[in-house]
Amino acid sequence: MFSKILIANRGEIACRVIKTARKMGIKTVAVYSDADRHALHVQMADEAVHIGAAPSAQSYLLADRIVEACKKTGAEAVHPGYGFLSEKREFQEALAAAGITFIGPEAHAIFAMGDKIESKKLAREAGVSTVPGYMDVIKDAEEAVKIAREIGYPVMIKASAGGGGKGMRLAWNDDEAREGFVSATNEAKSSFADDRVFIEKFIEQPRHIEIQVLADSFGNTLYLGERECSIQRRHQKVIEEAPSPFLTPEIRKAMGEQACALAKAVGYKSAGTVEFIVGGATGQFYFLEMNTRLQVEHPVTEMITGLDLVEWMIRIANGEKLPFTQDDIKLDGWAMEARIYAEDPFRNFLPSTGRLTRYLPPEEGKHVRVDTGVAEGGEISMYYDPMIAKLITHGPTRDAAITHMRQALDEYYIRGLSHNIPFLASLFSKDRFVKGELTTNFIAEEYPQGLTTAQLPTDDPSDLIAVAAAMKRRIIERNVRISGQFPGHEMRPPVQWTVYFNDQYHDVDVHPAPGGYAVVIKDEAVEVKTDWQVGDPLIRATVDGRPVCVQVDRTGVSFRLSHAGLRCEAFVFTRRSAELYRLMPFKAPPDMSKYLLSPMPGLLVRLMVEEGQEVKAGEPLAVVEAMKMENILKAERDTTIAKLHANPGDSLSVDQKIIEFAA
Repeated sequence: MFSKILIANRGEIACRVIKTARKMGIKTVAVYSDADRHALHVQMADEAVHIGAAPSAQSYLLADRIVEACKKTGAEAVHPGYGFLSEKREFQEALAAAGITFIGPEAHAIFAMGDKIESKKLAREAGVSTVPGYMDVIKDAEEAVKIAREIGYPVMIKASAGGGGKGMRLAWNDDEAREGFVSATNEAKSSFADDRVFIEKFIEQPRHIEIQVLADSFGNTLYLGERECSIQRRHQKVIEEAPSPFLTPEIRKAMGEQACALAKAVGYKSAGTVEFIVGGATGQFYFLEMNTRLQVEHPVTEMITGLDLVEWMIRIANGEKLPFTQDDIKLDGWAMEARIYAEDPFRNFLPSTGRLTRYLPPEEGKHVRVDTGVAEGGEISMYYDPMIAKLITHGPTRDAAITHMRQALDEYYIRGLSHNIPFLASLFSKDRFVKGELTTNFIAEEYPQGLTTAQLPTDDPSDLIAVAAAMKRRIIERNVRISGQFPGHEMRPPVQWTVYFNDQYHDVDVHPAPGGYAVVIKDEAVEVKTDWQVGDPLIRATVDGRPVCVQVDRTGVSFRLSHAGLRCEAFVFTRRSAELYRLMPFKAPPDMSKYLLSPMPGLLVRLMVEEGQEVKAGEPLAVVEAMKMENILKAERDTTIAKLHANPGDSLSVDQKIIEFAA
């Protein structure tokens, strides 16, 4: 077995590989850019080597730096993770030339299947059903429009070397095809150093289902079941699960055997994934692509098979034979994965960068797993993918896995930047999701206006009112004990308060009760049992016997409570204070409608207008790049440009003025 391996990656996947290597007794080497000098994967590894500046094109995408780091540290093998160099044939060849083992497939398999254009050609030659499209390189935007017309709208424009939703655009007409070609090409060049794109027919109402394969160098190729990855936003997966609630055993077998046949055709070895688009009405599946690497969502397969895919990648690269057969692969229960991103779901999912001032993931155990590459005090920078972590849950049934996920989301405490946990809480509560009625259009159809507070799951408000009152009582009791005014006993009589919650006033009486309190709201007693202590960020309680976890932040005289994705203020007043609070004036926020504000921190790439220019509603005004994604900002109404407040190349903060419009 290898004694030392280098992980040519960063973030959660680097940490994930390090954990398995440590379990196997293998020493690890991390590589890092300027932005990752203090990152968690650097701290976890046995050694670390600096490889360049923050932009990935100047660090993680430089194969020669990785080879040099291997030679410097004596690493015998390299695990590429996913993204960056993981599907670059030249990287595998460079390692082989230096006598270093690549923990993944051979170069010819990477070339044949890792490139989306070439893999589709090979699949067609092998008789695999593929989506209609144009597989050759497209030279410019006008040719893209011509091809799109021939295929028939809607079409999907994709980067040949793409992945993770980068370099992908959906076009319904000529204008969107032109605009999508330019943006997809720019993103592809920035993210993958490869600006080739292709166009294929967009299958409406599809499901995205993928098959995990595992193959050794002795001719053994197995499929480990499927993953349902239909819940996507901007063509990037948000929630994955295994198995799929849609597939029958017959379809699973057919897809698995086809995936294995495709892998065998290119002499594939290691872990890989064959992705399919499946028609929801017919069950007909079409080959989409093969990822010749570990997938982001691999944990759900591990949870239902009991196999450590990273371990088997390492063992296969070391020349070991798979000791099990297809008949040995059994699927146990159900697993869900949710990607926790640094983004603001209430502002159209705009990226959020900054420091994690508080970071408390849920406790891991039999039903909960957290794969992360960050820790409290760490920073989410603008240079890389905004993923904070992957939250994985497992249960004997799909409903059980969903229940564990909703509980774990309530326990995930993140402060310092915006995150998508409210959106995930809403997704997992949707009736359509619970029923398994999924397509890749799910988010667009269920959230046509993006996430709003009205779409968050709504529990009985009495729960949060009772929790707020119970916490206030616990604080008062603590203060009484500290002051020593009433030695030997706590406050026994009921207290009468008013809770201001969701713009309404609620009179409550709080009585001490065994293990907690009885909170009377509108003559109805709510029993709250908890061991919460002042200062704890989470209050775990039972409310009338039901388990409830609420995140708590103190803001002066109020509590900011977060539960099931909903964040709200709860003021607990004396009755007289509540009367006075009703009389407080409300200060309206300033009107900023005459400005185009940066919706995210990022780089101002282009300005399409000049001072004095008249623009129409929907006309592009500026392009802001963040997290390797180009975001086109458009005029919301007909207007005139009065003043430019920023220039191309400027680094923008959230809500920074870019353009001022005429009144």
